[in-house]
Amino acid sequence: MDLDTARQVKAELRRDALEVVDRSALAEGPLTLAVGLCPAGTDRYGIAVRHSGVPQVASQLAARGRELGGRCDVRDIGMVRPLPWTAETLRGRVRPLRPGLSVAHVDVTAGTIGAFVRPAGADGRIHVLSNNHVVANSDRGRAGDVVVQPGPADGGTPGGDQIGTLDRVVVMRPDQPNLVDAATVLLDDDVEVAGAYPAGQLSGWTDADVDVEVEKVGRTTGITRGRVTAIELDGLTVLYPTGVISFDGQVEVSGDGSGPFSAGGDSGSLVYDPATREAVGLLFAGSERGGADGFGFTYCNPIGAVLDALEIDFAPAVIAASSGAERDVNGPDVRKVKREIAARLRDDPRVVGVGISRWRDRYAVRVNVIDAGDAPAVPATVHGVDIEVVSVGRVRPVRHD
Repeated sequence: MDLDTARQVKAELRRDALEVVDRSALAEGPLTLAVGLCPAGTDRYGIAVRHSGVPQVASQLAARGRELGGRCDVRDIGMVRPLPWTAETLRGRVRPLRPGLSVAHVDVTAGTIGAFVRPAGADGRIHVLSNNHVVANSDRGRAGDVVVQPGPADGGTPGGDQIGTLDRVVVMRPDQPNLVDAATVLLDDDVEVAGAYPAGQLSGWTDADVDVEVEKVGRTTGITRGRVTAIELDGLTVLYPTGVISFDGQVEVSGDGSGPFSAGGDSGSLVYDPATREAVGLLFAGSERGGADGFGFTYCNPIGAVLDALEIDFAPAVIAASSGAERDVNGPDVRKVKREIAARLRDDPRVVGVGISRWRDRYAVRVNVIDAGDAPAVPATVHGVDIEVVSVGRVRPVRHD
């Protein structure tokens, strides 16, 4: 089904579900009989039916959905409960893995799982995103080194707590400004993950802007909220065990005054806008003072730079980290298509930029051209990603005459 048809079918089934839920005799406890949309191939949608122990009713609902032309995915999900996000819980051994948990290289104390990502490539296996200094031991780790959850400071051991091995690392250079402190962990085949944050599933990412309210969940301080107080911060020097490293283009966050936004062990946390659920940064450092109410500032790598440097993107909602069980609800890899289109049009003088935008309620590749009447021929879609062509005229420096 296309999106509009799927939404119509969902609405009809939802009305049927509400009638069933009103019959309280169907369940002794709270009854889940939820209806939503799920993927059914490129640019196609099916109906997701989720229930708590009422398979006959759910099957009847799914049968009705198929009569209306839809593919249905029915699952018994049991009781639904809120996930605990206290710091005490985050420092323990938790499966499935989720953002905010304690994690580290076997020779490091502890940091935080920031996000689940997938590198560009064919296999699509899920990785954990955190800091270089958390899972790669500040450039001293090697690909294949063991990473554990919880981190060693919280009792994690290679024998019983291994979740994967060090994979991609952005080397931090002492002789030039750096953009990111980041690395990924390739998860072992049997490790399951759950990608939701306290605010819900991520909707994507965006560049940070000043005065935007943000949130993070980390191993040491749990859920904290704050505000972006500076962006594009150049010349930030950070003292690592291996020496001083300089960073440019960083994002600064101050807590909301109730406490620090972060503390030691929160490194690797993903910082996001809870209102839009868009990621803005990867937390990696903090200052001694200068922030609200005498607490220090927190510093984050801009998330776009992290994704570019590691050649990764956020993973879709997943069931497991192995064997192709993932369900991609966000569509194909827009960033990969952007690179393909940019390479194809690199030498065309009619094109003044290729990027990623929002179009038709989805991410799309934007091709900016000087004149729509003299634009290069580009397909409407590539690998299922919409291509949007926009006439912007010639691009010149902004000046005051």
